[in-house]
Amino acid sequence: MKAKTEISAILKRLAKLAALPQDNATAMPPEMYHSAKVAKRESRDIFKQEWLCAGLSNAIPKTGDYLSYELGNQPVVVIRQKDGSVLAFANVCRHRMMNLVSGTGSCKNKRLMCPYHAWSYDIDGSLKSAPHMQHRPNFDKQDYGLIPVRCEVWEGWIYVTLNPDAPSIAGQLGELQEVVANYHMANYVPIVQQDHVWNTNWKMLTENFMEGYHLPVTHRGTVGGHFPVEETEFSQLPPNPAFTYQLYTKKETAPVGNAHPDNKVLKGKQRRTSVLPTIFPSHMISLAPDHLWYLSLQPLGYDKVQIRYGAALAPEVLAASEDPDNLINGVIQFLDQVNEEDREVVEGIFKGSNGPLSNAGPLCWLERENHEFTQYIARRLCE
Repeated sequence: MKAKTEISAILKRLAKLAALPQDNATAMPPEMYHSAKVAKRESRDIFKQEWLCAGLSNAIPKTGDYLSYELGNQPVVVIRQKDGSVLAFANVCRHRMMNLVSGTGSCKNKRLMCPYHAWSYDIDGSLKSAPHMQHRPNFDKQDYGLIPVRCEVWEGWIYVTLNPDAPSIAGQLGELQEVVANYHMANYVPIVQQDHVWNTNWKMLTENFMEGYHLPVTHRGTVGGHFPVEETEFSQLPPNPAFTYQLYTKKETAPVGNAHPDNKVLKGKQRRTSVLPTIFPSHMISLAPDHLWYLSLQPLGYDKVQIRYGAALAPEVLAASEDPDNLINGVIQFLDQVNEEDREVVEGIFKGSNGPLSNAGPLCWLERENHEFTQYIARRLCE
């Protein structure tokens, strides 16, 4: 009863904060980041209900290519099909529940083979071979195909969910598609995908991405000097329960972030404008005319976050490079440095917010999306 009373008090405080206008808002109360009970509620009401991003579709370009993903505690494998579509399945053999694959790769002979007893599956999920099982009465391979997982591709992004009733992700993001359409990000070429664990609450990393207030300070040696934060523009669309975004305009002197001369689609100011959408709950994209990078988050309790991070380059950037490998390595090193700068602050916020004297202060106008994120969390947990 005490635990139930405690979480009720936390969520009551959250709902009160979410109802405030931006000018009176603060960040979420510290207990929202340090309560195991809140983390359990988030798992139930958010991460088991929503679409989560497994990565870029272009990371598995050929028939039989796959990538693996952990959807909460459910291992998932996403596989490119013969017709060019992608399907997702539980990454679990139907025999003794062994993981079939890990990381990314390509199915040998267009088959997934269990490394334990060599049961093998077609890339469409059907069981093709089960050695020695012919001696078991009434065994029928048709009964033991891989279990499908809901999967959709939107603008080159792979989304999966365990919720059979979740509305289509494409339907939820229709208005955002109009904002990003001219960038053609589905054509961007992946150059890196990594999985990390940071010692912080997942919401703190999400909030860090959503505001440019920290850019000139935290990232002063990397990207901070090329973003005039006073020119930040926020979404002009009516509030959307599925996403929010902001626009950053880079200086023309910025080493990255502007359209390549061979890009003939983007015009005017858009050639140096980056779109930064946050697709709730935890898929964040930094979409520039020449590259993109992204984070896809899942909580590991309240004090750790699982991060899928990746980056891609616009195809004309790669095509024009005389040394693509050197270009790619340079971009990866640069973004790794940016990520380490973010890691230092979000892990520091987590430590600082746990002190008995800690309490959130007023938000800056540049943190508008942080309050929208608070409102999203309150809708999912309090209503």
